[in-house]
Amino acid sequence: MKRRILAALPVLVTLLYPLLVWLGHGEVEPRLLAGVLVLAALLRLHAMESGKAGRWWLAGALLLALAAAWGNAWMPLKLYPVLVNALLLGAFGYSLVAPPSLIERLARIKEPDLPPYAVQYTRRVTQVWCVFFFINGAIALWTALCASPAVWSLYNGVIAYALMGSLFGGEYLVRLRFQHRNNG
Repeated sequence: MKRRILAALPVLVTLLYPLLVWLGHGEVEPRLLAGVLVLAALLRLHAMESGKAGRWWLAGALLLALAAAWGNAWMPLKLYPVLVNALLLGAFGYSLVAPPSLIERLARIKEPDLPPYAVQYTRRVTQVWCVFFFINGAIALWTALCASPAVWSLYNGVIAYALMGSLFGGEYLVRLRFQHRNNG
């Protein structure tokens, strides 16, 4: 139970992060909110085994927190969603050039003997997620550089998660149809 709580805390902090930045904007110094990034990084480090992507995320989050604290600046805090999208794009994209694809690896947890048509499907889904992370990261960057704190928070704290959930749900429905069509 304790391990589940520790595993959920970084996710909760990450989900609440845009709201905290928006609420803190103009109320607290950015260097104080940089502590939220450090907290998320430390919780993640404690709760999960981190591979190469996890180490990159940790280094990036700590670098952004340090930049925000050092310069008492908001911009590094607003760049955190860009970092997350860039790292996810990197992980998914790398798996396309160094197979198996990330989605195939996840699918093989449930079904170790994937037929060739399913491997192709998982590759295509990985490509779709790459496009999503690229576009989402570009919008996150635009909101960080050009939008108000409220727009940044709305996009990065609500809209981006809704889009991600819609893509995940839509892909699930397509997968069910794909499996039905190919399994008879």
